[in-house]
Amino acid sequence: MTSAPSRLKRPRHPMPGFVQQALEARSLTTAYEGRPPYQRNDYIGWIMRAATEETQLKRLEQMLDELRRGDVYMKMAWRPPGQR
Repeated sequence: MTSAPSRLKRPRHPMPGFVQQALEARSLTTAYEGRPPYQRNDYIGWIMRAATEETQLKRLEQMLDELRRGDVYMKMAWRPPGQR
């Protein structure tokens, strides 16, 4: 998937291997890539800022569930452009 240049003002967070593996294992890579750049960056930063591995995994599970549902972002209602 080729995406337009990002207009993010915040530092970009690199994709951790365990997050990439989880996305691939659950076939959610396309759903993740379909989210706006700020959402992808926010999810990764939020997961990686967790103080413990247990909290990282809990946050990862929340992200995966929200991607699977497709209508939620950080526990808030969200709709992709074109479905609003």
